[in-house]
Formats: sequence, structure tokens, C-alpha cells
Amino acid sequence: MTTTQGVPALPIRVCAALVEGDLAAGGELCLIRRERPTGAQYSLPGGILHPDEQVPEALARELREELGLDVAALPGRPRLLWAQDQATTRPGRPGTFRRLHLIHLLAVDREVRAALPAAELDAEDRTRVVWVTLAEAAGLHLYPPVGPALGGLTGPAADVLLPPVTDRTYAWR
Repeated sequence: MTTTQGVPALPIRVCAALVEGDLAAGGELCLIRRERPTGAQYSLPGGILHPDEQVPEALARELREELGLDVAALPGRPRLLWAQDQATTRPGRPGTFRRLHLIHLLAVDREVRAALPAAELDAEDRTRVVWVTLAEAAGLHLYPPVGPALGGLTGPAADVLLPPVTDRTYAWR
């Protein structure tokens, strides 16, 4: 990957579809709910890969920072589900906003879920952590916008490469 002073040419955001329970029978997905001027925005927990950091370590760090979750203590490991390219404009910022989202699946049990915080740990505004069904999540304003692919978690696997995020498919809140 081409870098400039140690910074990836294309920022990579690692995140997790953190799930508890049997999704086909009503299990739930963990989301970060942010209040925006034009409505709520829901994000999969995660963040930007640091220079010289490996993807698994970055995902573990982000989940620890945001949720206090120790990925190494879980019986299962995160599994890469999807990749999604983003090239959009962003209000208040010049030029094109680029990201490559690497979206992982990580199952947790009821006890782990119960120990997670009700607010994001590293957010200054104490952004809420919420759990919703896949059907509910598919209809929310998600970042990255994986709503249409969520059905693949209970059925046949979706393509790894999701449709790109563009100004036609996503509006910032």
C-alpha cells in the first residue's frame, strides 16, 4: 500500500458486526447511536487503522477503546465479512472523503453483552450503545451502510465486496 509519511493512501476503517444470540431467531446487533442535527446515525463499532498496525490488532484496539471488550478473551475470533469502498463528499470538508471499510463478524454470548457499557467509552459525548434486531438495523441510517447485506447473516452468504458508498447511496447526518 502506498503511504505518505506512514499514513495509508486510502484510510482503512475496521469495524465489527457484533452479534449476540441466534440471529435467525431474533438475536441482536450492537450499534453506536449518534445524535446528529438531521437525525440519528448508527455505526458499527470500530475506527481507523493506525500506520504500521495490522487489521486484527486495530479491530481489537477499537473494540477495547469503545466498548471495553477484550477480543482475545472470547472463544471465537472476528471473521472478515465484507469490504466496502467509500468515496463521498462530506459537508464542511473540501474534496472527496475516502475510506475502505473492513467489516468483521464477531459473536458474543449473553454474559459478555451484559458486561458491555451503555455508552461508548472513548466518546466525549457519551454516545449510546444500543442493541437491535437485524430487521430493525437494516432500516436504520447505518455507517457504513450495510443494511441491505445484513440479511446475509441469517441466510446464504453475501458477496464479500459490498456496493460502494457514494453520494447517491449515502447521505451524511
